[in-house]
Amino acid sequence: MDRMLYVAMTGAQQTLRGQGLIAHNLANVNTVGFRKDMADARSMQAFSDDFALPTRVYAMTERPGIDLTEGKVMTTGRDLDIAVKGEGWIAIQLPDGSEAYTRNGELQLDVNGQLTTANGQPVMGNGGPIAIPPAEKIQIGEDGTISVRPLGEAPENLVVVERIRLVKPDGENPLYKDATVRIVSGALEGSNVNPAEALVSMIDASRRFELQVKMMSTAQDNASATDQLLKLE
Repeated sequence: MDRMLYVAMTGAQQTLRGQGLIAHNLANVNTVGFRKDMADARSMQAFSDDFALPTRVYAMTERPGIDLTEGKVMTTGRDLDIAVKGEGWIAIQLPDGSEAYTRNGELQLDVNGQLTTANGQPVMGNGGPIAIPPAEKIQIGEDGTISVRPLGEAPENLVVVERIRLVKPDGENPLYKDATVRIVSGALEGSNVNPAEALVSMIDASRRFELQVKMMSTAQDNASATDQLLKLE
């Protein structure tokens, strides 16, 4: 009976983990540029430090990566909103100084004129974090080039300030490299989470969890019945 109980117990445990991933996706349905987490389940043989347990197999839920399918592009008309076309990412700087990548193009200017993400992370240019001087208007070109019209200047007097570092994955190298990535200015890419699909997955996981709990209860009932039979002998 312990084999049945072990399988049901580990299955329920990993189903809860899968539900956590689905809940995370649902919580980010409206997050700009969000990529949904994927979850895979497989069976694993149980091992201890000293020996293998060939009769014990448990379930395991893994997060193999994220779904890179593009989200829907929404036109906003805001000068600092950008959406990346196809494969590609916007380079940003983390608090520890390292470089990271995002699809969230909801850019902002802080009090110092530094271009940042909505979370306050500096946006990287070819020369480092981008700073924009006071300007009447800011334009971001398809290749990420930032042009401004300085205060008091005529509309046709545009000055190039920097170029946003746009990168995309190299198929032969896990690192990212500069590439011919294009963006749509005045637009944002929405989350690629399908709410209806995620809800169906959550319902399916809930039913699977209930079944596994019933299996554990059945295993206990069988064990109790076995004990009664042994007492009769």
